[in-house]
Amino acid sequence: MGLPAEGETIQIHSYKHNGKLHRIWEETMILKGTDSLIIGGNDRTTVVESDGRTWITREPAICYFHAKYWFNIIGMIREDGVYYYCNISSPFVWDDEALKYIDYDLDVKVFPDKSYILLDEDEYETHKKEMNYPGVIDLILRKNVDRLINWIHEGEGPFSSEFIDTWYEQYLKFSK
Repeated sequence: MGLPAEGETIQIHSYKHNGKLHRIWEETMILKGTDSLIIGGNDRTTVVESDGRTWITREPAICYFHAKYWFNIIGMIREDGVYYYCNISSPFVWDDEALKYIDYDLDVKVFPDKSYILLDEDEYETHKKEMNYPGVIDLILRKNVDRLINWIHEGEGPFSSEFIDTWYEQYLKFSK
């Protein structure tokens, strides 16, 4: 299975631990694709929820997925700065249909000043029991929350000052 090429548009599929489809982003443009890293961009893309409801994203976003880390990062470009929504998730897989990952409920919202909040801890605890998350998964996820918070503090990866600007410029070139 070949990776999607730069400039190609793909879907992103999010699943829950029990294998049920959670959410689909209809169109994300590939800006960089390797075996270990996919960076994409989208703007006003349709999102389909598991119950069939749809909505459209409000602003341009740069998406960061890694095959090693148990999180993905969405940088949303707004007038007052970049906001990040970070999903604690399985590493991504690509299967020629879509980029796919398992969403493990916990999220970190990061504000332009790099302050952040951990979201959905109650939902995580509920799903952990309902879907019988193995203890090792809980340990991996907690460790990756810590890694993600360290990245935020250190300005690593998508949290570096130039990351979003650089990839958004690339997105605009491909979008023309």
